[in-house]
Amino acid sequence: MMQRISLILLSVVALTACGEKAQTLGTKNDATAFSGANNAFVAPGWQAGDKNSWEQHLRARGQYGMNDHSRAP
Repeated sequence: MMQRISLILLSVVALTACGEKAQTLGTKNDATAFSGANNAFVAPGWQAGDKNSWEQHLRARGQYGMNDHSRAP
C-alpha cells in the first residue's frame, strides 16, 4: 500500500515538472517601431513618429551600411 502511494506521488511530481509556464513579463509595449526615441542618439534626418522616414532609413541601412556584398572590394 505504501509503495503504491509513493508511486502515485512520484508520478504526480514527475508530471507537474513537465508543465510549461507562460513566458511573459506581464508588460506589453504597443508602441510602433517608428515612434522611436526622441533623443540625441537617433540617426540624423529621422523624425520620431514618421513612418516613411523610418522605412527609408531602414532601406538605406540595409542597402549600404550593413550589406557585406556592397562593401566588399
